[in-house]
Amino acid sequence: MLAAALTGTPPDPLASAIEHYQSVESYRVTIHSSHTDGEEHIRYYYRKPGFVRMEFIRPHEGAVLVYNPLTRRVRLWPFGAGHFPEFNLSPGNLLIQSSRGQHVDRSDVGALFENVRMLRGGGTTEILGEESVDGHAALHLAVTGTGNFAVTGVYRYELWLDTANQFPVKVISRNQQDDIIETVTMEALEIDAVLPETLFNP
Repeated sequence: MLAAALTGTPPDPLASAIEHYQSVESYRVTIHSSHTDGEEHIRYYYRKPGFVRMEFIRPHEGAVLVYNPLTRRVRLWPFGAGHFPEFNLSPGNLLIQSSRGQHVDRSDVGALFENVRMLRGGGTTEILGEESVDGHAALHLAVTGTGNFAVTGVYRYELWLDTANQFPVKVISRNQQDDIIETVTMEALEIDAVLPETLFNP
């Protein structure tokens, strides 16, 4: 930061956010996603090295999905953890893919940052300024592919990074026609939350 101030070159906020994420052991957050196929509201839990728990608020209220990176298997309870029936699935199973083809084992903030970094490698980054998102001061960035370059169908990412913790509080993905693919907002974030083993092994 001091070197940046002396040279007049701004620091790289995206690289800083990605680096900061490497030190995060766990988090929980409520995710709101909207897209052309509808909306999802999910309570999301993550713990290294890749354990994921999703509790569906809307649609499929009450459904619980847990991914274990050690076995690379997903357990799904459509009517709540511990309730019949229970399914044991691969993360690529069509039953649990999102409408955009996203897999549970590639659903965390780290996977998002990896996609953004790949897009930036073949594109450009703009710092659009600081804005308020749901009461949080956030730095608005845009990463856009050059030419026809896109990553998983995304040509442009807009990210709002919380200035306090460098986590995304809002993300908009767009295709090459500038149509919105998905808008995601994150609320009630708790970083390095204490997540009991029973969350991932109910």
